[in-house]
Amino acid sequence: MPAPRTRHLCSMAAALVLAVAGPATAASTASAAPAASGGLREVLFVGNNWDGTADVIESSGDFAKVGRIDVVPDRAQRMAEINADPVRWIYFQAIRNGVGEGHDQFADDMYSTPDGRSVVVSRPSFADVVSLDLATGRVNWRFAVSGYRADHMAVSPDGTRVAVSASTANTVHVLDIATGRQLGSFATGDKPHENIFTRDGKYIWNMSIGDVNTALDGPGWDWTKGDRHITVVDATTYKQVKVIDMRRRLDAFGLGDFSDAVRPAVFTPDESKLYFQVSFFNGFLEYDVAGDRITRLKTLPKNPATSEDRTTWVNDSRHHGLSMNPQGTKLCVAGTMDDYATVVDRATLQEGPAVPASKPYWATVSGDGKDCVVSESGADQVTAIDFATGRKVTSVPVGDHPQRVRLGHVQAGWPGPNGG
Repeated sequence: MPAPRTRHLCSMAAALVLAVAGPATAASTASAAPAASGGLREVLFVGNNWDGTADVIESSGDFAKVGRIDVVPDRAQRMAEINADPVRWIYFQAIRNGVGEGHDQFADDMYSTPDGRSVVVSRPSFADVVSLDLATGRVNWRFAVSGYRADHMAVSPDGTRVAVSASTANTVHVLDIATGRQLGSFATGDKPHENIFTRDGKYIWNMSIGDVNTALDGPGWDWTKGDRHITVVDATTYKQVKVIDMRRRLDAFGLGDFSDAVRPAVFTPDESKLYFQVSFFNGFLEYDVAGDRITRLKTLPKNPATSEDRTTWVNDSRHHGLSMNPQGTKLCVAGTMDDYATVVDRATLQEGPAVPASKPYWATVSGDGKDCVVSESGADQVTAIDFATGRKVTSVPVGDHPQRVRLGHVQAGWPGPNGG
């Protein structure tokens, strides 16, 4: 039977709903990397999940490579621990053969510290978060998450706290970014995924996606995927403020066959609208935060070459990756299984040209706000698309299976421990 969903706080006032709204991607990206000063250089970090590296590239312009980081310098030690623990070894193999598509997952998400001296990385296969010294490549601190897999992260607007999803423990940990000390944690739905701090840093939104690795992918089996909802907590006390059960909102909009697993999401600059992707769908939805309802649906073109067999889609995704320009006028969508990315006008929901891309897995905003940057996990490159024209700007080669791309800082003149 479906898991009970009794925590929806339907009586909350509209003012409270507005207070806990999420930020625009452009705003949260900027907050993840406080304004450069005193010898800092703005860059983009590209996590190469399968080979355990992160490429550092220019944040705009030609997106030229700056350096590369080994995010698993302690690999031998971690593997010795896993091989000595039968339960951990089973989970390690399950991650490799399930979510990892036959590969280990070593670099899921990453954020630099405000001083540009370290980068914090979540490593799914090692079920941990580490801080790496950008000058030496050494581990500053390591935090083992609850359960057996670490996932998406978010950083507070002031850059001092990082939230990480512990996907097998239905928990989010919030850590001091400088020391790795846990400041708090909170419970979520099944398989917590994306995290977003609000613009003022007072609230954290978490989206749980349930079991995305089972073969029960037909709409009639959706209830087997688990309890999926958005959890909003106070970012000081880590107490639950609101739970949003998107199942009810989808049903009310006439989308009873849609999955309620909220994947990448982005908020408008005024924090009034949420745009989000769901499992199996080629497009996205618009949610009015104050009205607590879905208001619009955008269906994007299918690629005729994409199989309609849902079990062949990676981790229940059809489209996975969403960002918004700083003005809040354009959305950028990664059409993961359909092998393209496109820019959509937010007012009209009219899409621009389909830019060919090989399994694009994420979308973010360039440092100057002019371009959308998508990670092409199938081609081992990142591609920049002009928000204004919807046309491709450039592609830059990176490591094996790039996924998350995050804006951050390094020290001026930094070549990286592994060179440029």
